Amino acid sequence: MKKILPRLSFWQLWNMNFGFLGIQYSFGLQQTAINPIYMLLGANPDELPLLNLAGPMTGLLVQPLIGALSDKTWHPRLGRRKPYFLIGAILCSLALFAFPYSSTIWMAAGLLWILDAGNNTAMEPYRAFVADVLPAHEQRRGFLIQSFFTGFGITLANLCLYLFQKSEWLGQKSENGLPYWVYVAFFVGGITSITTILWAMYKTKEVPPSDEELKILIDTKRNLLAPIIDIFSAIKGMPSVLWKLALMYLFQWYALFIYWQFAALSVALTIYKIPLGTKMNAHPAFEQAVSFTGLLNAGYNIVTFIVALLLMRILSKFSAHKVHAVSLLFAAFGLLNFSVTQEQTTQIINIVGLGIAWASIMGVPFLMVVPELPKEKYGVYMGIINMMIVIPMIIQTLTFGWLYQNILQNNPSYAICFAACLFFIAATLSFFLFNKRATQH
Repeated sequence: MKKILPRLSFWQLWNMNFGFLGIQYSFGLQQTAINPIYMLLGANPDELPLLNLAGPMTGLLVQPLIGALSDKTWHPRLGRRKPYFLIGAILCSLALFAFPYSSTIWMAAGLLWILDAGNNTAMEPYRAFVADVLPAHEQRRGFLIQSFFTGFGITLANLCLYLFQKSEWLGQKSENGLPYWVYVAFFVGGITSITTILWAMYKTKEVPPSDEELKILIDTKRNLLAPIIDIFSAIKGMPSVLWKLALMYLFQWYALFIYWQFAALSVALTIYKIPLGTKMNAHPAFEQAVSFTGLLNAGYNIVTFIVALLLMRILSKFSAHKVHAVSLLFAAFGLLNFSVTQEQTTQIINIVGLGIAWASIMGVPFLMVVPELPKEKYGVYMGIINMMIVIPMIIQTLTFGWLYQNILQNNPSYAICFAACLFFIAATLSFFLFNKRATQH
């Protein structure tokens, strides 16, 4: 017998997704602060892609396994997905507290692996959680409130970085060469990560399995290979719409990873006139460039959480794949201008396009595919969708260093322009690949 899921109020959806705030605060720190920290610890720009391998690799390994495990989990008190929220939040908080004490590049890289493992453990079940708890016609609201918290969490992280850096005392450097604003921003992240997850767990109940489903869970044989077998079985029987999503994601996420790695360097070159061929991180204006990039990232995430709310209405009138295509075009045009703009005010306008795209990226593609997925495998398929996100990132970390040196002339602004071109391709694929049936919601 099919379960009838209750309609949740706005504030119930808000509380359910509140844990996403802490997860995304952490991702905001990664987007804006990690690469400058690597450079403050002595890394070269062409080494940044490889040093960022932690994110995509842990996503590739952790999220599908967590998804498969959570599909087969039921705890009488914690439920199906919540145990993984809690484990991930604890790992994330510990890594955030430890990160500012990094004394070498490789210590920072190792902590980033732990941080990403925690974030991925907490984030993967959240997608399935929304699909579990909400009826199909309500999932739009659930995923878009997640997009709101994505924008809000990353905005909060970037504003903290910007404001803390303005403090004269916090600008002083510790023994490892990192300024004290790094410590405060990461400590706030550690507290935010665990407290928001605990709030969401306290305020939201999961839908219990039926007696028949519970019996199947109890009778299921447990072994170490079972989740891996479930993943490969799900990939083998994957709906065609997911293969289309994978192709679009290849260009979309490769482009995003370029922006996150090279935005600060591009700003340093175009706005702060730090010349190429120098140790950009040693220039007196480099920290100002990092600070302004943090403000830009906060700006596009403010746009994100505003647009996420507007998308609820827009998606009731237009197909999801068309909305997503237009959103990606905003990012493409914005980043083309971003790569050449030399004025701060204009750069703030340029970043609006990325904010519009980010609102769509964090919610709309799920609406394009969830109706095609079997409910009993939501967890494992959400993990597989994350594989489609991280594989382009892995490809980027392994290939872009060569492209940056040999094709793009070690010029970070050329890198941003290249990312814009990839967004154009992703927008085209979104518009033409997804048929009407696959995008109905």
